[in-house]
Amino acid sequence: MTASSFRNMSQSDFDLSKAKVVVVGLGLIGGSLALGLRGKCAALYGIDPRPAALELALSQKIADFAQSDSAALAQADAILLAAPLPAILSWLEKLPTLVPQPCVVMDCGSSKRAVVEALDKLPERFDALGGHPICGKEKLGLENADARIFHNAPFAVTPCARTTTRAKSAARQIISALDANEIELDAAEHDRILAATSHLPFLLASALTLSVPSESAPFIGPGFKSASRLADTPSSMMLGVLQTNRENVRAALRRLQTELGRIETLLAADDFSALENLLQQSNAAYQHLAANLTPDT
Repeated sequence: MTASSFRNMSQSDFDLSKAKVVVVGLGLIGGSLALGLRGKCAALYGIDPRPAALELALSQKIADFAQSDSAALAQADAILLAAPLPAILSWLEKLPTLVPQPCVVMDCGSSKRAVVEALDKLPERFDALGGHPICGKEKLGLENADARIFHNAPFAVTPCARTTTRAKSAARQIISALDANEIELDAAEHDRILAATSHLPFLLASALTLSVPSESAPFIGPGFKSASRLADTPSSMMLGVLQTNRENVRAALRRLQTELGRIETLLAADDFSALENLLQQSNAAYQHLAANLTPDT
């Protein structure tokens, strides 16, 4: 295929109903993607290295085909990379040797700058863009997959320098099929925002859990449970995110430490009037944020 014919194809529309879609990674997000797209594309393939995930995907008819090797990629019209972030980056290095045909490629990673840089390096035959469904659960694995996690949830799209209208059309159709809400922004802005709204809460829950003595367990109520639940997220899912978004996460941590320091200073000074004012400010900030949440967030 010549560069000219590829550009013409890139401008044509993408029809999800006629597309063969390959989901790489059949965990919580990948499995939920497969459930959400089931019956809405021509064929649905799943790739995962774990035999148990493949067996479950086939027995529950989550995908039409599920396998551990990469053979399905050679048939793909669209590839959705839903593995942990280091694996996504590894797959992007391998795709040029595995996929000979023109294909849409979108990832689902929680940090975007490193991924978008890798997407931009793919050969011209790939229609590439970054993606991130902002939803999920702390309980991972295909057994917890549920297409409803996408309902009304934000789905960030981060275009590359080389992203075509065809790639955007494919992403729009996929997001619509999942009943999610598309938000387009650049990778740097995405990573700055998600450091505060997603990556910091995981670290905060982890630190909170570490700070509570184990003998306190009988006294734990719903407040601690809701504040600490993200600590149950496996580190294997978050370490790559923290590595690729390290500077934004560090900035978010510094802001949090500043606020905690203000609270500690006021407590030390017995300045409960100022502390009450600070907590009222916090409540107002929460009300503002909560008013802009989607109903199922």
